[in-house]
Amino acid sequence: MAKKNDAGTGNGPDKLKRKVYEKELRELQVELCRLQEWIKVSGERVIIVLEGRDAAGKGGTIKALTERVSPRVFRVVALPAPSDREKSQMYAQRYAEKFPAGGEIVIFDRSWYNRAGVEYVMGFCTPEQHQRFLEICPIFEKFVIDGGMRLIKIWLEVGQEEQDRRFRARIEDPVRQWKLSPMDVESYSRWYDYSRARDLMFQYTDSEHSPWHIVHSDDKKRARLNVIAHILSQIPYKKVDRARVKLPSRSDKRAYDDRASIADRRYVSQKY
Repeated sequence: MAKKNDAGTGNGPDKLKRKVYEKELRELQVELCRLQEWIKVSGERVIIVLEGRDAAGKGGTIKALTERVSPRVFRVVALPAPSDREKSQMYAQRYAEKFPAGGEIVIFDRSWYNRAGVEYVMGFCTPEQHQRFLEICPIFEKFVIDGGMRLIKIWLEVGQEEQDRRFRARIEDPVRQWKLSPMDVESYSRWYDYSRARDLMFQYTDSEHSPWHIVHSDDKKRARLNVIAHILSQIPYKKVDRARVKLPSRSDKRAYDDRASIADRRYVSQKY
């Protein structure tokens, strides 16, 4: 993790080597599996809000978080633009519908904080709606926490030069081009507008009961490890003992040649 004196700049050691990253990630993912078992047994409800600038690495971080756990316990929520019906609802209503039941962790890939970021900067909400959101959000989050849920809020902060590099890579690489939306292109020129919106959001919503934690993500590998380690540190889970599974013997009763029975069926061509 970044030391205190470089936390404000993101300057730190060289980018993490892949071998080191994979070893550390494996160990953290083992802990995530232990957390998962504890969540199921304890009935805890956890909300993880993952926000940040465009191209800050949210998608890769969520993949690292969830690739070794059950999607029935770790649910990822990435809501599309609201429908006309949803626009007429109370603002946080469609997010609250996705909150966890007992034994679940919900990860919001973009959340109600859309109103503090893209909606505000791009003019999709009025200044009055934006201000009302900032004032009500801490009250809303306290209500959620007082209702027994754990709320973890993480902001991924990428530097201007690194964001530029990632955007250009998306333009050139055909397997990444889908990541570059028209909204991303429009937001690219509004770097400082997003910076001001971010700082205003922190001013109002970085509270004692629901704090923000910032992770510098110029080095994606370090950022993913730091995010997972932070989440694990925020939940007082314990290792749950599981009964050792012993596979029973296969019964030969009513056995038949089950390979020959499908030999004449259609098969996918073995091109590889």
